Amino acid sequence: MTVTHTGPAEVLRTDYQKSVASYWNAEKDPVNLRLGDVDGLYHHHYGIGEVDLSVLEGPEATRDERIIAEMHRLETAQAEVLLDALGDITPEDRLLDAGCGRGGSSIMANRRFGCQVDGVSISQKQVDFANHQADLRGVADKVRYHFRNMLDTGFETGSRRASWNNESTMYVDLHELFAEHARQLQFGGRYVTITGCYNDVTGGRSKAVA
Repeated sequence: MTVTHTGPAEVLRTDYQKSVASYWNAEKDPVNLRLGDVDGLYHHHYGIGEVDLSVLEGPEATRDERIIAEMHRLETAQAEVLLDALGDITPEDRLLDAGCGRGGSSIMANRRFGCQVDGVSISQKQVDFANHQADLRGVADKVRYHFRNMLDTGFETGSRRASWNNESTMYVDLHELFAEHARQLQFGGRYVTITGCYNDVTGGRSKAVA
């Protein structure tokens, strides 16, 4: 049985969650949007891989376009690395993208595996944007985004073959998060995360981490 959340009060349970949701509902960072405009895959994370510095060469008039395309290639490569780690996924499986943002990784997972993917976010604006992108790509029957809390999604116990967080674990208590992922995963299922960290040996927290 699936529990359906009906309003913000049931999803946003603390003042902190409300502040995070308000931030992402108001967020209009042109970099995030311009990167996604390259191919319609909208991410909200950093990237993996060697930077192609040749993008700094060439006509000045198209320099920004080349840089944007390279940044998007790197952030998409990060999502590919995450998907590589999910294991053997079949079209009959169901996946969970926890803290899905504008939904790019979910679209990529469906494109690779042909399976059903549900994304959850506490930002209604992100959910609406992501569902619109799924509609545009003709995959709304398989890729759906929900205004739900990743600490309590309401999805069935044992319903997911794999689940992930991509740079979204910093917003929640990890014990609660991992317990919810464990509840939703099938026996033998897999959870993958990519997240930021800092080194206790080389120094304390940066302002960005704090």
